Amino acid sequence: MIKSPALDQHNGIKHGFLTRQDGVSQGLYSSLNCGYGADEANENVTRNRTIALERIGCSQAKLVTGYQIHSANVEIVKTPWNCPEDAPQVDALVTNQTEIALGIMTADCAPVLFADPDARIIGAAHAGWQGAFKGVTDSTIDAMESLGATRSNIYTAIGPCIAQASYEVGAEFAHRFFEETDDNMAYFIPSPREGKFLFDLRQYVGDRLKKSGVKQVSISKNDTYAEENHFFSYRRSCHRKEADYGRGISIISLERTS
Repeated sequence: MIKSPALDQHNGIKHGFLTRQDGVSQGLYSSLNCGYGADEANENVTRNRTIALERIGCSQAKLVTGYQIHSANVEIVKTPWNCPEDAPQVDALVTNQTEIALGIMTADCAPVLFADPDARIIGAAHAGWQGAFKGVTDSTIDAMESLGATRSNIYTAIGPCIAQASYEVGAEFAHRFFEETDDNMAYFIPSPREGKFLFDLRQYVGDRLKKSGVKQVSISKNDTYAEENHFFSYRRSCHRKEADYGRGISIISLERTS
């Protein structure tokens, strides 16, 4: 499990970016696959999610995850839903309730965790390139503010995701970003293959967070594509023509205060 110094310094907030290790899944999903969208038994996923909560130290919390659709949609969680079928179609979750654990599923996309420790409001976002481009991190901050958070007191952490060296994209992909602003050229470098680029997702997400006015941004340097023993990777599975892939989980939760 990986923790962020930006979040780990605050009492009453539990968090972690889980690796793929120490779960019960087998084969392609070995071993801490936490995504119900994978083609394996739900009971394995449920057990893995319990293990993830235990490792973070919030086993009494109720874990909630959204049905992620690469959007900028946010759900303010007041009460947890009971089953995966009830999950809203969102890519970010926000709460001020104790003992609700917000979970984000990723397999190359960037998981982003948020906390205003003074207002005791937390958030979690799934920032793939589409969600990041659409402003999912901005939507998360706006939702936190609607509950009483102050953006200048929000600490953020970007977890393990695909690194630029592993993220080759085509010219059409890059031009989509260039059309928004020339400043986005900073996130692309030429690939060794002609007509291709390498995209820096984590720095793009990090800079969007910094421009939003949050207090602190921590960025993991782990590469989900390259570090096969530790992380699931959608792109790696595609390159290998594998039938499916596991989903990793990142979690943040508020502890109950006395």
